[in-house]
Amino acid sequence: MSSNTQPLTQSALTQSSISNIDFVEYQGLARILHHCLIRYPEADFIDGLKECDVAGSWPEFSQRQQNSTGRKLLGDFLQQWSSDIDAADSEKALITLKLDYGQLFFGPGEPTAVPQGSVYLCEEQLINDRTTVELMDYYRAHGVELQLDYKQPIDHIGLFFAVLDQTFGRLQSEIDNQALIRFIQVLLQQHLLPWALRCCELANEHAKTDFYRGIALLTTDFLLQLQQDFQVLALDKRLFR
Repeated sequence: MSSNTQPLTQSALTQSSISNIDFVEYQGLARILHHCLIRYPEADFIDGLKECDVAGSWPEFSQRQQNSTGRKLLGDFLQQWSSDIDAADSEKALITLKLDYGQLFFGPGEPTAVPQGSVYLCEEQLINDRTTVELMDYYRAHGVELQLDYKQPIDHIGLFFAVLDQTFGRLQSEIDNQALIRFIQVLLQQHLLPWALRCCELANEHAKTDFYRGIALLTTDFLLQLQQDFQVLALDKRLFR
């Protein structure tokens, strides 16, 4: 753990709004964001988001601007997305979306919104740097195991939402499990919030499609909601991009 860790007190737990959280809903949101951020989009996945009316059913939370704008952008995109158009136009639309994901989060070349935390938190801006090792140690200490499609740094923003997905799933039946609540608090405070909002800001700034602009804003809003719900302040860390 970093030596500048700020301890979370028991009083913060007792005063929190944890009991008001719908963990089934939060697990669903975390799962959607995981799939949106971790890999290139596929037509079946976008079709599913449209069929489930994800934009229309997304919670408004505290009615922040990021929420309303993000829901509108995502809704407008999904409304125009259709599996009924001819194959050529459908393929073109999917390629446009894949290209946008690539330039934001994957490459070729350096992504405009690098999804790995260490690039923001370490002066050398390297992948798998010191903060990645700290996160790895934190997961190991808490028995967290990730199922990866391929070998990649574990501080990818999409993988954080996979861990939140798993933890929210447990909290559905273990609402009073203070160890799980503290696990999320520390994960947010020390490992995710110090840099993830900057990643989302860059994604919103550089996205070429309403889909990824909307996802960037909804991710920002969800992170701010989690910060509010779990009553944590992100560690004040210098960002290098």
